[in-house]
Amino acid sequence: MRHGFSRITNIFAFKFLPMDTLLSLQHLKKYYATQKAVDDISFDIEKGSIFGLLGPNGAGKTTLLRMITGIFYPDEGQIMLEGKPFNPSEDISKIGYMPEERGMYKKMKIGEQALYLAQLKGLSKADATEKIIYWFKKLEMESWWNKKVEDLSKGMSQKLQFVITVLHEPKLIILDEPFSGLDPLNANLIKDEIYGLAKKGSTIIFSTHRMEQVEEICDHIVLVNLGKKILDGTVADIKQQFKENIFSIETNQIDHISDNPTFSIVRKEGNKVFVKINDGHDSNQVLTHLINNKHNIVAYNELLPSLIEIFIKLVESTHATARAFQNI
Repeated sequence: MRHGFSRITNIFAFKFLPMDTLLSLQHLKKYYATQKAVDDISFDIEKGSIFGLLGPNGAGKTTLLRMITGIFYPDEGQIMLEGKPFNPSEDISKIGYMPEERGMYKKMKIGEQALYLAQLKGLSKADATEKIIYWFKKLEMESWWNKKVEDLSKGMSQKLQFVITVLHEPKLIILDEPFSGLDPLNANLIKDEIYGLAKKGSTIIFSTHRMEQVEEICDHIVLVNLGKKILDGTVADIKQQFKENIFSIETNQIDHISDNPTFSIVRKEGNKVFVKINDGHDSNQVLTHLINNKHNIVAYNELLPSLIEIFIKLVESTHATARAFQNI
């Protein structure tokens, strides 16, 4: 009876997850000799989403990714995959990981290497061969089969690594700087494949320092710095959260617009004036003021901050001393 009670309490110790959650990180901590690499980080990732994991160098991103893939074990906290505790030996086949440091056998023929790695991930030789042919044809790599990795450029190696990562159709795909070394044409090609994989139900974790790519691709982002999570939300919600109520007004009467109780002028550029709405007022009142004063308005738009602006603001506000080991 006592044993049965113990099993029940262990079940209830886990956080109950929504049905659409694929991966849940719960209070993860990882310590190194002199610092906290990951300091009590929690977040959930929904099935079929493209999730951005962001942060400057040394923020803790790589340590997080290595815990998610089972390379490292957390010192505290737990990882839940599909509502169950993550078990690297059983669950690793559900994950495709493309690390920033590419690891391939340079002297081995590309076709043989792709076949070997696919079989390591659980595919039969026949299934692996079929999928390799499919991807090589799709990404215009058919002539690569008998080449060696050492013969490939950085961009070509990147395409090969991407194919090897997704070949076994994993539920969770982790891409660390996937566009590094790719020309614009191939970057768009890989981007389209990422969209396609997510549409088919794969969940993508996209780790990068390129904010413009994140804004374009990701549904949801987490920003980490100094081992801590400092931002978590959808791209749209985060931009709304950090907006400063600045609007651009395009008009051919720019000289006639001046400070007033409703808004203050930030700057003027060409036929545009940028204004900040004063406290206690809203954008409708700005428009009403402009119309009542017979201004000819060509365009009126709210300016939202870019992710790079938000990133810089938040990272600069955190302190480098926060990771000292004596604070554990």
